[in-house]
Amino acid sequence: MTTTRSFLFALALVPTLGFAAPDDANVNTLTAAEKSAGWKLLFDGKSLTGWHNFKKDDVRPGWQVKDGLLVCADPHNAGDIVTTEQFGAFELNIDYNISEGGNSGIIFHVTDEGGAVWATGPEFQLEDNAKAADPQRCGWLYALYQPPVDPKTGKILDATKPAGEWNHVRLVVTPEKCIHEINGVKYFEYVMGSDDFKERVAKSKFASMPLFAKAAKGYLALQGDHGSVSFRNIKVRPL
Repeated sequence: MTTTRSFLFALALVPTLGFAAPDDANVNTLTAAEKSAGWKLLFDGKSLTGWHNFKKDDVRPGWQVKDGLLVCADPHNAGDIVTTEQFGAFELNIDYNISEGGNSGIIFHVTDEGGAVWATGPEFQLEDNAKAADPQRCGWLYALYQPPVDPKTGKILDATKPAGEWNHVRLVVTPEKCIHEINGVKYFEYVMGSDDFKERVAKSKFASMPLFAKAAKGYLALQGDHGSVSFRNIKVRPL
């Protein structure tokens, strides 16, 4: 590993120092320090520029921009949207506010070869842990990895805030290590393509999908067919 790459990798894995909700003036903006560090804003709070439905050129009307938020207002007419740009190694920061019983997800390394975004890209699950029907909980790598048991509660670690409140996600994806965090709490880490990763895939529903988690880069996707959810402060830093 080169010195530059080592530095970027080490910097990427420095944990966040907690999460504080931004004031309205700083929503969907980049600070001078963020710009200098190479962060990109994926949603400007005003338009759907930079996004389109999977394998489509436009965005279906179920996705709307409301009061500076990217909103899946009608999941029956939304579908999954993907970024115009593709990313390999990256760090993603994003805020989400999910409806009661809602279910969504952040899918990465998505390619056009699959019939759906999840046929190629792993999913960082988003949902209302209290009332969503899917047993795969928020922050888990869908059907593959979940947090450990929290010794304070005796239950699987859950740092999410209730439906209707803002939560912050940090997702780091590099060939050396991937990290899932919610509200500044680290859930777990894994290595894409490792023996452990392959064994888990082989035991999951993704075993029948030959292109799953095979691409080294791809689109970022937001799931929009399971429930209402809002997003803001969508920022990515290629590594």
